[in-house]
Amino acid sequence: MSLSQWSSITPLTPSSFLERSGSVFRNRIAIVDGARQITYGEFAERSRQLALGLIALGVRPDDRVAVLATNGHLMLEAHAGIPLSGGVIVPMNYRLTPDELVYIVNHSGARVILASAEFAAVARDVSARCGIRCFVAEGSPDDYESLLQSAQEASLPERGELDTLAINYTSGTTGRPKGVVYQHRGAYLQALAMGLHLGLTADSTYLWTLPMFHCDGWCLTWTLSATGSTQICIPSPDPNEVWRILRERPVTHFSGAPTVLSMIANAPGAADGPLEKTVQVSTGGAAPSPALLARLAELNIDVTHLYGLTESYGPAVVNQWRSEWDTRSPDERARLKARLGVANVVGGPVRVVDDDGVDVESDGATIGEILLHGNNLFAGYYRNPEATAAATLDGGFLTGDLAVMHPDGYVEIRDRKKDIIISGGENISSLEVEQVIDAHPMVLECAVVAKPDAKWGEVPVAFITLKQFDGELTEHDVIDFVRARVAHFKAPRQVIFGPLPKTSTGKIQKRTLRENLRHEGTE
Repeated sequence: MSLSQWSSITPLTPSSFLERSGSVFRNRIAIVDGARQITYGEFAERSRQLALGLIALGVRPDDRVAVLATNGHLMLEAHAGIPLSGGVIVPMNYRLTPDELVYIVNHSGARVILASAEFAAVARDVSARCGIRCFVAEGSPDDYESLLQSAQEASLPERGELDTLAINYTSGTTGRPKGVVYQHRGAYLQALAMGLHLGLTADSTYLWTLPMFHCDGWCLTWTLSATGSTQICIPSPDPNEVWRILRERPVTHFSGAPTVLSMIANAPGAADGPLEKTVQVSTGGAAPSPALLARLAELNIDVTHLYGLTESYGPAVVNQWRSEWDTRSPDERARLKARLGVANVVGGPVRVVDDDGVDVESDGATIGEILLHGNNLFAGYYRNPEATAAATLDGGFLTGDLAVMHPDGYVEIRDRKKDIIISGGENISSLEVEQVIDAHPMVLECAVVAKPDAKWGEVPVAFITLKQFDGELTEHDVIDFVRARVAHFKAPRQVIFGPLPKTSTGKIQKRTLRENLRHEGTE
């Protein structure tokens, strides 16, 4: 008898996780959202009510439902309830302009918008311009709670594991944002991989400092229901609030971009010393500097470096730590943690290829582009087959990230293709220079980008945010500091001090910095 004949085999869908936890962990606290606490039994019931309410509203399988919300119970219920209804969740970046949100709603064909109270006005404006319904938490006349109460008993549609689950829109830094299509199967497997690699269990408490709209919270919006963990929601990763919760609650895990971790490591709350118990933190979006990792280790915060993109359901590569590295020096351990690592358990082999698609030497020096394979790759760009084809090679996804392959099979990122600096014919890794600058004790964070130059073609320029020190750091100090540690041609030719522009997920917006330099040159 073939496996396909067994009646117990059902399509893989992350919706099944909450159904199980709603029973197994019925009385366990699932969500802490401000003063509100919701058990897993209540979480499962509210998500089912949302699904039935959407069906009563006319949502049918494959209909899109947009969500504009901060981290909170509505966003978590949407990730469970919308798929249960047969619908497709379209989580939207709440820092986008109304015009950008209108584009996403229209491009995705969303029929309904769900929104948290903070975005009531924006959501209603967008829904009016798009001609669709909008339901706002704690709002009127279309109240989110009334949608749940309008539920009528009905059969929930069965979804195929290759059906569309979500459409996540990229940031659109090189044009209109692209809709990245997630399937039920990919999200199910990625969610389980995240739980395994981060060590999440029913005894874990996860603090939501990562935006849930970003890659569906790296699929952790479903992972945490699978593991039965408690989730603490805060609207933004305010460092002071993060430290208050870390000191007062039994938090075991949180996630964030290196810039977010840098703010936490240098916040006043860090001055009270290391945490009593080790907190596990996962970071991605950019490579953390060894200096930052060393500082976090002093605070009893253990960091796992992850790598991925929206197109890979979030983290596809994990720095799989090896116990034999525990005996290395603190500096060496920080350097090893800064590397990317290997494919997660549901991914295929991570390759680094040259311009002809040939694997580069595994020598830790030859640079190529990261090519991902595996079960956690997107199904394509929504309504954009040309962009899908352009990003595909040998059945894998070309990431646009440059890296080297080490002899042990671990990948180490060098730069984004668009961020590499070519000065006088020499390639300069902006990441390498940034890691040197980050090691200066007065530097909070930095970014290095290319500036057009008549003689050299491009030269590196450093943008730096300083810590609150009484002393003064000058441009010449920074340049001398870098030149003492790397080849002189890699040192920045100009240093600009001040705050850095960032995306909603904490990534530094290098494109904005490059544009500022170009404008500077034309004035």
